[in-house]
Amino acid sequence: MSDRSVTATYIIETSVPLRKAAEVLAGEQSTGTFVRVERETDDVRARFAAQVASLEEIPLTGASPLPGAVGDPDARRRARVRIRFPLDNFGPSIPNLLAAVAGNLFEVKELAAVKLIDLDLPAEFAARYAGPQFGVEGTRRLAGRPSGVLLGTIIKPSIGLSPAEIAEVVDELASAGIDFIKDDELQGNGKGAPLVERVKAVMPVLERHADRTGVKPMYAFNITDDIDRLEANHDLVVNAGGTCVMACINMIGLAGLDYLRRRSSVPIHGHRAMFGAISRSEQVGIGFRAWQKLVRLCGADHLHTNGISNKFYETDAQVLDSIAAVREPLLGLTSTVPVLSSGQWAGLAHATLDAVGTTDLLVLAGGGIHGHPDGAAAGVASMREAWASAARGEDALTAVQNSEPLRRATELFGPVRV
Repeated sequence: MSDRSVTATYIIETSVPLRKAAEVLAGEQSTGTFVRVERETDDVRARFAAQVASLEEIPLTGASPLPGAVGDPDARRRARVRIRFPLDNFGPSIPNLLAAVAGNLFEVKELAAVKLIDLDLPAEFAARYAGPQFGVEGTRRLAGRPSGVLLGTIIKPSIGLSPAEIAEVVDELASAGIDFIKDDELQGNGKGAPLVERVKAVMPVLERHADRTGVKPMYAFNITDDIDRLEANHDLVVNAGGTCVMACINMIGLAGLDYLRRRSSVPIHGHRAMFGAISRSEQVGIGFRAWQKLVRLCGADHLHTNGISNKFYETDAQVLDSIAAVREPLLGLTSTVPVLSSGQWAGLAHATLDAVGTTDLLVLAGGGIHGHPDGAAAGVASMREAWASAARGEDALTAVQNSEPLRRATELFGPVRV
C-alpha cells in the first residue's frame, strides 16, 4: 500500500452537520455505502477509506440548494472541505481519479451544494502523463516570436467562409505580422469547409509567407473529432507542414487529449468550449483550478483562460486566478501557455500586463482584430503597438496618442482600460 494520496478540495453546503456531510462524501467515494456492510472491516477502512483532512466553515452565498437535498434549507451551512483519497484506490489514472473525486458525490442528497475546486496530486501522475510537449518556449520557437506577447486571432466569420476565403484572410493576417491564427471551435469538419480543404488552402499561404520573411505564423487547425479520427487528422495537418493542432478538450475528453498527446508532433491548442457547463454554477461542478491541472497533465500546450473585460460571465478576479493557475508549476511539467480570449482588443493590453505581470501569454482577438475600423491588418497593428507600449512601461493614454491604429480602435471599442 502506497502512502501517497490525492487531496481534493471542495466547497459544500448542507443542512446536516458539516462534519457528517463531509464524512458521507468521503465514504460514498471510497469504501462506504449507506450502511456498514459485512466486509467493510476496520482494516479495509484504515487502508482504503477516504479521510476528511480539514473542514473550514465559510459564509453562505444565498444560492438555492440543489434539487433533492435533504433537510431544512434555512439551516444550511457552507464549508471548504479537503478530502484525502489513497492513491492505491485508483492509481495514477485520470479517468479513475475522476470517478473518485468527481463521481457520484454530486448526487449525494446530504449535500445541498458541492463543487470540486482544487486537486493536490502526487508525483506518480507526472510519471504516467507526459504533460505539454512544447509549452511557452516551444511555441515561441515555432511561431518565430522569441519575446513579447504572442498575438493571435480566430478566423471570422467562424462559419460560412469557403477554404479559398479563409486563405485570403490568412494571407492578410500573416502579412500584417500575426503570430498565431486558429480555427474557431465551431469549425470542425463541416461540408462547407472540411478540414482537408482548409489545410490545402491555408498551408501554401503560410509557406509562401515563410519563404518571404523567414517566419511562418502558427495556425491551429481544429481537429476535434471522434477519438479514432484524431491521429489521422493530426497527421493530415503535420504532413502538410502545419505546426499546431487544436482540440476542444471537453468534446474529446481528457483521455482523448492524452491519446492525442501521445501521437502529436506539434503543439496542442486546448480549447475549453463547454467548460461553463461544469464550472459556471457555484453550487455544483468542477472549478478551473482543479480542471486545468488534469488538462495540463494530459498534454495541452495552450489552454484558454478567458481575458479581462471578457464577454462571458467570469469576473476579472476569476480570470486572473485562472491565468495564475496555469502559470503555476505542476509536478515538473513543461509550462502551458495561458490563452486570453473573449472580447479582447488592443485597449486591454496595458491593464492586462499590469495585472498579470508577464508577456508569456497568447492573446487572441477575434472581433478586436477583424472588427477594427480600418480592417484586420490595422487590428493586428493596434494590438502589436499597444502591447509593445505596455511592455515599455508606458501608460495606456500615451499609447493612444502615439498609435493611430490604437486610436482608431478606441473609436469603435471605447476608451482604453487604464
